[in-house]
Amino acid sequence: MKAVEANCDGLVGPTHSFAGLAPGNLASEHNKGDPSNPRAAVLEGLAKMRLLADLGLPQFVLPPHERPDVGFLRAIGFTGTDAAVIETAAKQAPELLNTACSASPMWAANAATVTPSADAADGRVHFTPANLLTNLHRSLEGGQTTRALRCLFPDQTRFAVHDPLPTAPHFADEGAANHVRLCGDHGEAGVNLFVWGREAWEQWQGRFPARQTLQAFEAVARRHGAGGAVFARQARTAIEAGVFHNDVVCVGAKSCLFYHEAAFEDSAALQADIRAAAAGRFEPQFVEVATADLPLDDAIRSYLFNSMLVALPGEDRLTLIAPGETRDTPRAKAAVDRAIASNGPIGRVEYVDVRQSMRNGGGPACLRLRVVLTDAELAATNPAQRFDATLHDRLTAWANAHYRDRLHPADLADPQLLVESRRALDELTGILDLGPGFYPFQR
Repeated sequence: MKAVEANCDGLVGPTHSFAGLAPGNLASEHNKGDPSNPRAAVLEGLAKMRLLADLGLPQFVLPPHERPDVGFLRAIGFTGTDAAVIETAAKQAPELLNTACSASPMWAANAATVTPSADAADGRVHFTPANLLTNLHRSLEGGQTTRALRCLFPDQTRFAVHDPLPTAPHFADEGAANHVRLCGDHGEAGVNLFVWGREAWEQWQGRFPARQTLQAFEAVARRHGAGGAVFARQARTAIEAGVFHNDVVCVGAKSCLFYHEAAFEDSAALQADIRAAAAGRFEPQFVEVATADLPLDDAIRSYLFNSMLVALPGEDRLTLIAPGETRDTPRAKAAVDRAIASNGPIGRVEYVDVRQSMRNGGGPACLRLRVVLTDAELAATNPAQRFDATLHDRLTAWANAHYRDRLHPADLADPQLLVESRRALDELTGILDLGPGFYPFQR
């Protein structure tokens, strides 16, 4: 059946800041405390969406979450008016206020794990929103993400948007940032690669947390009825180096898996398992970048593998959508050039500027959730969230009207920021036809 891979990008929220909330995310830790530019961040994201839409791929917008999350602050004991809650939290527990203000839902690769209808036992597209419980600021996202996905994919005969997994460490789930789907063609049955960092009962004692458990992905595969499932362990050395999600060292599309030599505990076993799962359907293509050619530190700094790998209409080879930092890192750029020159599955590269996101540890791939959809499934999505030139212009004007161009973490204590954010989100609700009561403050 004919199908295409659509991208659902998270719209950067008005409280985008560099608060350094994620241990193991080296970029986030390095830039902690610096002033951010929310307006530039959202415009960079919109420009990337425009590029993908102009290249001929279906593109959708996922709305930001309400931030500051006053409901979270009230749940942990802060009282009074919304302004009083924010002011008191800023004085008594600034780290908790930073948590409540995080714009991390922008990284839609963590929104959910997706199984397309071609791979699902019941023929529907399945979504399991990630519980993201390893980091407090991200653990706030699951409920609103579920609501957003049910708004974008409302037809329950075609789509199944599940609740997140139980919020227990045994089922720590980071979503599609640790999942890759390989296939011969998007509409055909494929191989679902689930990459995990630790087992549920393992006594993990690493420098940085291993965020994804094997048991979480096994549960997702079961509830989705996902065919062609392959489970592979992320290399401990990668996690220790700051690879908090597998998509920092690995990306794939169609039959191609593009990854760093240090990505997996056992690359030979990984290749054998994928070949076995793909047997009779397609021949996998493995493009491995050696540590000798690209040291792991350079791979992380450049975010080469946090590029998007996309199949464009009318082109036989894949296109890499890479961050400008990859171009500016000599060994990373050389790795891209070698991959293209080899006449393998990757044919060209487009560099994009997502610098504000990159400074918090999120490249082009972090900003999008990939969803394979048939023509009928595409037609069943919320049309107001489908991105085109008109929506780009409308959202650009909206962002310029509502977003600050400078925000220091200390500014999160300003109650006026809540007023500005709610005004922006209230208008966005109408632009994207999200329905009444989409955000908590609207209910």
